[in-house]
Amino acid sequence: MRATRLYGFFTLLMLALCMGQIQRSGAQAKQPSAGAIAYASGAAPRVGAETNGIREVIEDKYQKRYQDWKSEFLSTEIGRAQWALYSQNPHFVLTITVAKGNSHGGGSGKYVWDDSGQLAAATITLGTRIDEGYPSSVYYPVMNALEAYESEKLLSGNVLAAAKLAHEFGHVTRMTGTPEAAYKLQLRLVPAYNKIFLSNGFNVEDPRLVEMAKLMGGNPVQLWEDREYWGEANAMLYLRDRVARESFHCKLFNKIKRSVEEYARNYEERFTEIARSQGVTYACSWK
Repeated sequence: MRATRLYGFFTLLMLALCMGQIQRSGAQAKQPSAGAIAYASGAAPRVGAETNGIREVIEDKYQKRYQDWKSEFLSTEIGRAQWALYSQNPHFVLTITVAKGNSHGGGSGKYVWDDSGQLAAATITLGTRIDEGYPSSVYYPVMNALEAYESEKLLSGNVLAAAKLAHEFGHVTRMTGTPEAAYKLQLRLVPAYNKIFLSNGFNVEDPRLVEMAKLMGGNPVQLWEDREYWGEANAMLYLRDRVARESFHCKLFNKIKRSVEEYARNYEERFTEIARSQGVTYACSWK
């Protein structure tokens, strides 16, 4: 396990370095499948009276599948509550779009803060086939747990798509509490961190890296893990409502629990709180 995690650490940092290069070029970044600070760059819509709330910018050829994904998300209480939170916010614009490229994944970015320091705009970009493709259980324990249930035809691919949409909503919600200065500091320091890391013999105890990690609130891998596990926590909120009355709900949540215990022990509490939260009609193995 130690060797595997170490290899993953090197891989994630290499990908984060690539992401830093993409950001500097000004291109829209795709969310990688195995880790990097996947912040998207580029201009976001100006917040104003005509653009408040949720803007759904969907090409006609993707409308049918997008509406199926959205309907599945809104079939749950948490989905409706989160949609209303943004659609009725007069000081925020959330753009949702579907685009080619990372067809089975999604991403969130194009963050804009207003003059008072509040997050005022963000964009969620969904792949064209997010109802397919199950990510690794290492960083995506919730979405990965769904695979067996689609193969057994107990849940449709639209549930997977809705979980991915919930994951991206989780990113945006988390960013609402992130100061603009902290976000931009991470964008600036992550490439510098990786450049030093790759040139110093992979020594994370290098005083320069220690200081950078302190300023950023963690090293690039820790930042990535925290970000993705918050997204997965929101996906779990969606599934909590979606499968509450299904006969296999305990089996599904126990699979999530095993993955969290194996790969995300440091972040287990955020998942445990959801399993214990009000409205859950089962205890399963989450104690």
